[in-house]
Amino acid sequence: MKKIWLSSLGRDQEAVQGIMASLKTYGLEVSGHFWVDDLEKMAWIGPRKELLDPAVALWTILASASDLEDGSVRYGLSMLALAVQAVRGIHFPVVILQVPGGEIAAETLPTPLAGAEVLAITPTLPAARLVAMAHRPAETVFPPYRLDVYAIPRIGQWLEVGPREDEWQGAMLGVSGGAIALHAVGAAGRLPERSVLNYPQQGLKIELGATTFTAWAVQNEMDRSTSYFVKVEGAPDALLFGPYAAGADAEMFVIRLK
Repeated sequence: MKKIWLSSLGRDQEAVQGIMASLKTYGLEVSGHFWVDDLEKMAWIGPRKELLDPAVALWTILASASDLEDGSVRYGLSMLALAVQAVRGIHFPVVILQVPGGEIAAETLPTPLAGAEVLAITPTLPAARLVAMAHRPAETVFPPYRLDVYAIPRIGQWLEVGPREDEWQGAMLGVSGGAIALHAVGAAGRLPERSVLNYPQQGLKIELGATTFTAWAVQNEMDRSTSYFVKVEGAPDALLFGPYAAGADAEMFVIRLK
């Protein structure tokens, strides 16, 4: 049976139960949670395991326009989306169910939610549309880089980046807002216990339009089995990362998190 995961940003239990009951009449199993906005405890990582279940075909987010104006909420949703997309691809379907009161503009959503479809509940649930999306064949598409996130109590919030196919002659990652505390290089897929860094750099300033990024970098060679790990503190507005290039142009990637 196809499953849907529902994240409710509000606390209207009656509305959530109504949505779940409506979708179950269409043969869809619905589970979910009420969103916890606690960046200090990295509560956003909570439903990652459930969203990685191959049976979950659709992530729905019940929200009002005002819910999605909160930078903390936008950041948490973005980080959870990155954690899911690292495994299920950037086209994993996300639907924002907009409750009455203001309009959610899809073009203003953070990068990890840029592909989300916004469906208004006015006043009935667009159940047929959700059913069609849940039964759409899965499309697993990945960008040319690897990007994953870790949220571990007492260890902190880490980002992992690296090449998917090509090799990088080093790596760089910068944040706009927030701060970088540590960095390391190691085998892909797990935080390294030890690390040897080649020509590490800290505090690099990169201007991109009106945005200033503070970046750290290393010159370790990387392939699909090797990653650059960066511990990030706070809640950055945006990330910039890619292969390290000294005195030469290199393709960099930008992710807006708010």
